[in-house]
Amino acid sequence: MVRYAHFQLMAAVEAGIATVAVAPVVLGVRGLPHAEGDDWVLLLYLVGMSAFFGLMAGMTGMRWLGGEKGSYDSAVPVADPKTVLPTRRQSLRRSFDAGFVVMSGLPCLFTGLLWSSWGILFACVFFAPERVGKGVSVLLWERRHGLLLWWGRLDEQPLEKWRSLYSSPRAPVPG
Repeated sequence: MVRYAHFQLMAAVEAGIATVAVAPVVLGVRGLPHAEGDDWVLLLYLVGMSAFFGLMAGMTGMRWLGGEKGSYDSAVPVADPKTVLPTRRQSLRRSFDAGFVVMSGLPCLFTGLLWSSWGILFACVFFAPERVGKGVSVLLWERRHGLLLWWGRLDEQPLEKWRSLYSSPRAPVPG
């Protein structure tokens, strides 16, 4: 089980790792990227739009928009208040997903080799801001409701697979 916010915010780290992993290959083949006129404006626009849509997806319940608010609102309480929840460090460690690094690194590699060496920033431009936006919406939901939101499953609730769970921040959560 991991903190939902850690799960979302760790994507920025994963996207950075994917970029660093493919950069030597792409830059070795294509060379350093050259900034032409409005490239920075387009890059900032794409980052801003990705973050905006991630924030909107996290704050709305519209499934077609990727809305996740419904899963926050339908979160169930942790059944046993004595359940030992992971520490912040454990939650961050469990949030790291090597599969996401690979799956976000492949578009960076292909875009960088086939289009432009700017393609190595694909994950940082499209995936990371969107996930950070969702992470911010989770933090806002937690603050508004006074609860901590978790993503996972508990042995005490065997019928539930992966879903949103919540616990009270006043409960002794090791940190």
